[in-house]
Amino acid sequence: MKPKKLKKRIQQLEKRLQEGTQKLARLRRKLQESESAKALKAARKSAARATASAGKQSPAQTTETKRPSSAKKPKRKLNLSPERRAQLAATMKARWAAKRAAEGKSTTSSDQNSPTPPTQPPENRADGA
Repeated sequence: MKPKKLKKRIQQLEKRLQEGTQKLARLRRKLQESESAKALKAARKSAARATASAGKQSPAQTTETKRPSSAKKPKRKLNLSPERRAQLAATMKARWAAKRAAEGKSTTSSDQNSPTPPTQPPENRADGA
């Protein structure tokens, strides 16, 4: 090889090595930043848990201090064809009817387990009393 070509190749290799070290340093910095962010997040979580467990409230107080229902995400509107919408409506109505029927049965069964015995109608006596 000619000396000029060798010099050019050496320069290219040096440039590539220089870029490689820069890239390696950049990746190491990124890794360190992500690890520190992860550690910071874990520390915040543990601190939040500690404050939550230290300031636990009775069940009656926690129900009063619940977030407002307006904080819920809005429901997403489905793009349905009219046929599919009618089919879903029929399915849901059937499901609700079954649920109501099951609730009706459960209330009568709970009446049967009540502590007071059911009253029996008086028997008719032959003497009319």
